[in-house]
Amino acid sequence: MSERLSLRLQRNIPDFYCEKHLEPPQLFCDDDQVTLCVKCAPSQEHKHHVVYAVGEAAENYQKLFQEMLNTLRKKLEIAQSILADEQERMEIIQEDEQNFKEMIESEYRIRFRLLNEENEMNLLRLHGCFFNLNMKEASLNQLIKFATELEEKPQEILQRLGRLARESMDKLKESEARLSEQIRSLQGVIAELEKKCGEPALAVLHHARYSLERTESLLLQCLEPARITDLSLCQVTGMSPLLRVLQRHITLDPETAHPCLVLYEDLRSVRFGNVQQDAPGHPERFDFSATVLGVECFASGRHYWEVDVGKATNWQLGICKDGASRQEDRPKARADKVLLTRSVMGMDCTLWGFPPLKRISLRAQMHRVGVFIDCDDGQVSFYNVTERSLIYSLSHLPFHGAVRPIFSICIPNEGTSSDSLTICPPQVPSCNATVSPPSSLV
Repeated sequence: MSERLSLRLQRNIPDFYCEKHLEPPQLFCDDDQVTLCVKCAPSQEHKHHVVYAVGEAAENYQKLFQEMLNTLRKKLEIAQSILADEQERMEIIQEDEQNFKEMIESEYRIRFRLLNEENEMNLLRLHGCFFNLNMKEASLNQLIKFATELEEKPQEILQRLGRLARESMDKLKESEARLSEQIRSLQGVIAELEKKCGEPALAVLHHARYSLERTESLLLQCLEPARITDLSLCQVTGMSPLLRVLQRHITLDPETAHPCLVLYEDLRSVRFGNVQQDAPGHPERFDFSATVLGVECFASGRHYWEVDVGKATNWQLGICKDGASRQEDRPKARADKVLLTRSVMGMDCTLWGFPPLKRISLRAQMHRVGVFIDCDDGQVSFYNVTERSLIYSLSHLPFHGAVRPIFSICIPNEGTSSDSLTICPPQVPSCNATVSPPSSLV
């Protein structure tokens, strides 16, 4: 060995020459990942191995490296995209926690006010009753009990909300750290392979299989976003029974209906027609979307109505400022509305609240939606009447002037029947009704 080294130094032979024969490498053994001179190739050691010329072997590996590079770059883009999504989700979690907190607190403030009003109504009904003192005392005790539950229930929901938000943030931070490390590894291997592809043949073949195995190992690493719990699971269940007392008779205004809409004689149902009708011109008629307004205007007080949406695929419900522009394609016109929208694209069904445009988790199928407005306090709430739960609410809205109910349906899919919406008639409790059980309140 020392003799060969001495001879190499004396003759100034390059390091990459064959150590045994001091000849330039012209072959490459793919099995052993070593270069060979022409004297090494016939040896018994490499007799049954796959051997290529150095140039051919380098070209083969360069092609593999290029294929790997294309895959690595795609994976890097995916990793960076997921990382950006995770960072955005962290911001959304913080925003959602605050929004849900405000929704929960606002909903229970409304329930408490409605409970007080319901108790006053019960006391008025008891006025003049022979046993009114005992019944008033029982009613007052019920009020105290319900009020206590209404104070405790939101605290339970808020605590769960905070816990879920913290757990989600922790998972997203772990995912962010893992993805950042994967991105650094991908960038390192990409730089290494790009460098190899531009090097001479012998440098390309140096540790070629190791580079491939390292790359394959990195490509096998799974890129997945964190699985977090939707904060909307902290939903507010139950509905105040006084909403039924606040339920209004709502009828549809033919003068505002888009020409493609067909209104029924009772003016409580609307469906999408197959052809556009000849409708007389009117300044308040919608000419862009399949929309119609309610006749009733509300400028003060509390009001509630329910809509059967079971026969509609895509729909919008809410309120619209009276006298607002009907040119739906103008951004200013959209700012005059508060809407809950259901949209279906393929198998994806989504709920959207507006304003601001916000996606809402769809927990259960809805057949009937309740709309509640408090004009004095600037509150709009949407309820899943079927599941008796709050869907979405907005508070502290500026109610300048009167508002009207708004209803919209979309063009039905090919091969399906026309979509339709129906306003449900009020179901006012009888005059003998007493305070409802606690389960209906919380």
